[in-house]
Amino acid sequence: MTLRDISLNTSAIKPESVPPRPIFDNLDHLKNPFNLKVFSVPNQDIDVGYEIDYEYSWKFIYSYNGSSSTFNAYRRELERLLQWSWVIRRESILNLKRHDIEDFVRFCQKPSLAWIGTKNVARFINRNGQREVNTHWRPFVVTASKIDHKHGVGPNPKKYVLSQPGIRAMFSVLSSFFNFLIQEEVTESNPVMLIRQKSKFIQKRNTKTPVRRISNLQWEFVLETTEKLANEDERHERTLFIMNCLYGMYLRISELVTDERSTPVMGDFRKDMDGNWWLHVVGKGNKSRIVTVSDDMLNALKRFRRSLDLTALPTSDDSTPLIPKNLGNGPVTSTRQIRTIVQNCFDLSFQRMRDEGFDNDAAELEAATVHWLRHTGISEDVKVRPREHVRDDAGHASMHTTDRYIDSDLRERHSSGKNKKIG
Repeated sequence: MTLRDISLNTSAIKPESVPPRPIFDNLDHLKNPFNLKVFSVPNQDIDVGYEIDYEYSWKFIYSYNGSSSTFNAYRRELERLLQWSWVIRRESILNLKRHDIEDFVRFCQKPSLAWIGTKNVARFINRNGQREVNTHWRPFVVTASKIDHKHGVGPNPKKYVLSQPGIRAMFSVLSSFFNFLIQEEVTESNPVMLIRQKSKFIQKRNTKTPVRRISNLQWEFVLETTEKLANEDERHERTLFIMNCLYGMYLRISELVTDERSTPVMGDFRKDMDGNWWLHVVGKGNKSRIVTVSDDMLNALKRFRRSLDLTALPTSDDSTPLIPKNLGNGPVTSTRQIRTIVQNCFDLSFQRMRDEGFDNDAAELEAATVHWLRHTGISEDVKVRPREHVRDDAGHASMHTTDRYIDSDLRERHSSGKNKKIG
């Protein structure tokens, strides 16, 4: 029975009250659509007739198979549109107009509870050698804050909020998709581009968004805690090196682990003709860059390599994993493992600050995440280094991004108004 059959019964459950099924599997289990001649929509309780939607959505997201993170982001946005259009609107996406896209955005801002999950799970699972739909998967996911999670407070679907970056990403992906359909001569217009008043969905900022970072005092506690761990247990030399990389070179955690994009090795630390050391990195969007290696960072590298019984400094052909496993051979391949390592350091530092009477600072550290270390490193460097140097080390696409970390104008602004009288 299809959803249309169900809808003929006025007492039936509304389509939006039924969790939708996933459409596209992971890249490892997804065939190349450009090699296929026949397309039939699988695993969906819908009427037939959406094969063209399915085919070109598949081809569009598969075009981004060079980066799993980009592929996953584009798949997420396209699946939501397909599910809403097929299940709720019962329309091909080729028939959607400007007002339909606006309705879709409003739905994403406040999706039906049945469409919201409380944890990220795989779309499909292996069972008896076959890929089957995971009935626990949902297109939207609400999470508990870090502090709520620590205190045993779970995520609440009724509190789901689509963030402003999420809305901007949606508009960007869907606009690119409809432009792709135009180029493929499947449709003639881009309904996303026709939405003239995106401001009713996307807020305009008059001030810079505050950068989430830890204070100098908090970093001192974190570094001391990590050094203490390393001094007591050599296995934590790796922990200390990770923390120094995240703060000292403001690397993203994805730039430390091995994935389909890159395999970071010790040989990525290289000395130029002037004797200066650089780290060669493949970062966001598969963009390569070189990062300045300071004297302190070079000493941190030497310390870590000695703990691995390696020479103090690597040669360009050194294939030792940048972050090796503590047990077994090979590199760390999970960003989750890096997050766990950093979180453990934060938790121990939080407790030390509490024990030493720094309750307010400890409370702020409790909310910190791994990415805050990158923000902190950039924020400190931009105070003393040329902005363009920090921009290039951080891998920012524009100076505008780097300027977010400059808060001197806010200090001066607050200082000038601090003593104004109201009586």
